[in-house]
Amino acid sequence: MRRPELLVPASSLEVLKIAVMFGADAVYIGGEAFGLRAKAKNFSKEDMREGIEFAHAHGVKVHVTVNILAHNYDLEGVREYLKELKELKPDALIIADPGIFMYAKEICPEIERHVSTQANNTNYETYRFWYQLGAKRVVTARELSLAEIKEIREHIPEDMEVESFIHGAMCISYSGRCLLSNYLVGRDANQGACTHPCRWKYSIVEETRPNEYMPVFENERGTYIFNSKDLCMIEHLDDLIEAGVDSMKIEGRMKTALYVATVARTYRKAIDDYLESPEKYRANMSWYQDQISNCTYRQFTTGFFYGKPDHDAQIYDSNTYVKEYTYLGFIEAVDEEGRGQITQRNKFTVGETIEVMKPNGDNISVTVKAIYDEEGNQVESAPHPQQKLFVDLGTPLSEYDLLRRAE
Repeated sequence: MRRPELLVPASSLEVLKIAVMFGADAVYIGGEAFGLRAKAKNFSKEDMREGIEFAHAHGVKVHVTVNILAHNYDLEGVREYLKELKELKPDALIIADPGIFMYAKEICPEIERHVSTQANNTNYETYRFWYQLGAKRVVTARELSLAEIKEIREHIPEDMEVESFIHGAMCISYSGRCLLSNYLVGRDANQGACTHPCRWKYSIVEETRPNEYMPVFENERGTYIFNSKDLCMIEHLDDLIEAGVDSMKIEGRMKTALYVATVARTYRKAIDDYLESPEKYRANMSWYQDQISNCTYRQFTTGFFYGKPDHDAQIYDSNTYVKEYTYLGFIEAVDEEGRGQITQRNKFTVGETIEVMKPNGDNISVTVKAIYDEEGNQVESAPHPQQKLFVDLGTPLSEYDLLRRAE
């Protein structure tokens, strides 16, 4: 049995550390240029250096996205960026553009090259093509079924790796190559600037009546004609492993620390349980399902893994996320009195009931006993976001414990 890697996204240095502590085998991140999430916080060179050092100190790998579809004016900058990455020593580069791939092979051949889903990898001959050029791993197109992935696995070299998205947002366009954003608002998805028009609500306008908006009826509220449910394969890890998936990838480089911690921790336990015993995995299914629903999501689907999605994979009445918890912060340090230091992300008050979410899977309900500002003054709540606080929660705390509040 191939032991699968759990590959988790990180939008910032803080989220990278949370992903590492909550169970990732590898983390993928983007720099300040040449990645497909330009609106994410992304990593400066200094943050990337610190993040790679932190991950490596905990036995976790770091993959860096260089996955734009480059234009001529990008190429000089790409070469300089690859020279910087050579110095920083990530474990892999995720690349979609053949030109960038060849630059990486020339400039930093010691860093693994992984071919992005953006390159439309739908058959085993494509995998063999990239392998011959020096790719260690290829990410499957999202349109592939498990049967197709298994067939690819059977026709490629044993030491070549298969990576597949198993959780997160789905794209309306074939393998993510979308033109809607560029056409509608001039922001190119393939250059990292997608505005997600597939989540917008659309109406019909008749040419001679320009101010009359007529809904495309699915119900009385109109329809979100492109809006997919989110992918979730937590119930089907056995099928993914059987198909030969080496790396199970979570989507979400623009997600919060709470989302990343929740999804990473749940899939970590599910994978470990399955590898220990398929019976244990099946017995704990209700726990995985409960935990995975504790972060924001759009309702779930299994995507294309079991063939073409049916009508139920689409959302027609709302593009609103389901949100069950609010992120309050994580424990950055614990002082001699057992109080946790946090940077407040959302407001909470003394006397409120919140949860301490631990990397080992425990969720501890606590009452906030006291809050102190940086000067040691006791306060009822902190008036400012990002304010440094010390909290007494009446329970032992550890660095990287995450605090959340049920909605």
